[in-house]
Amino acid sequence: MEPLQKVYEAFTSNLLPKDVFDLINKRFSLVLEGISRIEKASEIRFPITYVEPSLVLSSGTNSYDYGILFARTIPIFANNSVQIIIQISAPLIAYGLKGTIHAILAHEFLHYLELISRLSKMNVISDEISGNLFENVYSDNTRLFEPQSVFDDKTLVQHITKKFPSGFRDYKLEDKVVKYWIEKNLPALQISLDINTVKLNAKSLSQININPSLLKKLEDIQMKNSRLRKKRIY
Repeated sequence: MEPLQKVYEAFTSNLLPKDVFDLINKRFSLVLEGISRIEKASEIRFPITYVEPSLVLSSGTNSYDYGILFARTIPIFANNSVQIIIQISAPLIAYGLKGTIHAILAHEFLHYLELISRLSKMNVISDEISGNLFENVYSDNTRLFEPQSVFDDKTLVQHITKKFPSGFRDYKLEDKVVKYWIEKNLPALQISLDINTVKLNAKSLSQININPSLLKKLEDIQMKNSRLRKKRIY
């Protein structure tokens, strides 16, 4: 998958102005740098990534309950195999600081590992996400691996823990997105969290093949993660 293909299509369809298109292309190097950094710090290959040329907005059951999703980890099931893809929103690349971009990429990478871990244990029959944003933040923070158990990069770990103490918030970035994206009526995609579900049956799960070396690495991470959480409790 060409990561910027959808951005190019949006530009040629006159959905993105040239200055924004050029800015995304220029700053995409920060994403590539972040991916290389994560792969080096984890010794695990980063999943397929692409840039969504829209601002992704999430909404809950309450009309006032909404948020900006700067990136998403999306599992796709087709032809008896699961492909996990990281979707990055164009506004993050255009207006996010280097540390913010790297922190979000690393956070989504933790989602990727968590999904692979559960798939390997055959326990993802129906994984439903609550329609309440607060409940999702709580679930997000309690089921992911501790960053220290995955990344051998103290600065990267600090970026993640600073940006995601209880859900991601970056007011300066959000202000820029409102001013330079929303107020200029650039493309936006709204999704509802209460319909964001992944359902796989037992037969489909039994046909999934996961790289043995990745499974071994996940076992090591799970051991480190368990020790870290025990230290936190005691």
